[in-house]
Amino acid sequence: MIIITKSDYLYSSDLYHMVTEEVKINTKCSDCPDKSCATAVLSSKEMDSIFRNRFISEVRKGTNIVNEGSPTSYIIYLRSGLVKEFVQMPDTQEQILQIIIPHSYLGLTSIFGDKVNHYSYKALTDLRLCYIDINVFTALLKNNVDFAFEIMTSIGRENLNNFHRFINQSHKKSYGRIADVLIYFSKVIFLTSKFQIPLTRQEIAEMVGISRESAGRIFSKFRTEGIIEIQGRNITINDMKKLEKISRYG
Repeated sequence: MIIITKSDYLYSSDLYHMVTEEVKINTKCSDCPDKSCATAVLSSKEMDSIFRNRFISEVRKGTNIVNEGSPTSYIIYLRSGLVKEFVQMPDTQEQILQIIIPHSYLGLTSIFGDKVNHYSYKALTDLRLCYIDINVFTALLKNNVDFAFEIMTSIGRENLNNFHRFINQSHKKSYGRIADVLIYFSKVIFLTSKFQIPLTRQEIAEMVGISRESAGRIFSKFRTEGIIEIQGRNITINDMKKLEKISRYG
């Protein structure tokens, strides 16, 4: 059993952060309620190989988990919380690619390329993460066809979703883009019409490629028209059909 206390620092070529709370790892991967669909197809022996070559950490909101350009040493599995995946643009702004939800892997595409992280990841909420040794993970991909299929299916689904979202966004005006963001958080991230949006107005603007001022005006107009209610970062979508119409024709 590995015990990591809050005074410990974890370091690797692509990871440097302080564990914020005591974490006791006493549950085998095979018994974990948060295991992914991919690991569910592994044998007991394969599960044990992950258990022996991974550690769990809890990190606070706002922590930089992985920086773009760093070497890939671990495959990171998100057990709980929300993560922002983004790239740094030349004008110092961020281009947010997607919000990662629990039971997802971070950095999968990097293991099939040049072993360098091409995206940055930052905690939008407090997180619980599993760090899996990349050599163990790649060995499982090579030796277990079902596991490899589940991982490739996950990568393909994620890439297609992002591709269609960015293509659709490029053909829409500002109102349609903001409508898309609200629908995205409601139907993909939180699965409810009431949620606390984890991004600032600046981040929302950067996510859809408009100015912060424009984003603020659109949110205000949606509220005035009764489409949404806003209290700080708490959003309630009152008229999803109208929002979807704006998304289609905006």
